[in-house]
Amino acid sequence: MNAKRLVMAAICGVMTLSAVVCLAAGAEDSARPVLDKLLKAVQANDYDSFVADGTAEVKAALTKQMLEGVSAQIAPRLKKGYDATYLGELKQSGCKVYLWKLAYKDGGDDILAKLSLKDGKVAGFLLQ
Repeated sequence: MNAKRLVMAAICGVMTLSAVVCLAAGAEDSARPVLDKLLKAVQANDYDSFVADGTAEVKAALTKQMLEGVSAQIAPRLKKGYDATYLGELKQSGCKVYLWKLAYKDGGDDILAKLSLKDGKVAGFLLQ
């Protein structure tokens, strides 16, 4: 391969990689504030904030007691700090599903956070 072709191939590769990174960052940027809000609500055991952006189905299905149970388990670890790493996006049941790895600063097991959005509303949130 001559030098000119090699340079063009390298430029095309960089441009393709840049486009993929920008698309992934855009997906993360649009859903990250929702993730942060939900995690803060779990940490504070704040039911009203947790369901504020939820679909009618989420609001009907989730009780205060359910959030209390999750909060009791996870809030102490959230308060110690964590890093959220964006893993990717899926399409499922008419929703955009965003995945993050939550690595806790306490060094314990990581958690997978799965956030489902439909028409700008939270259609599901799973911490696994």
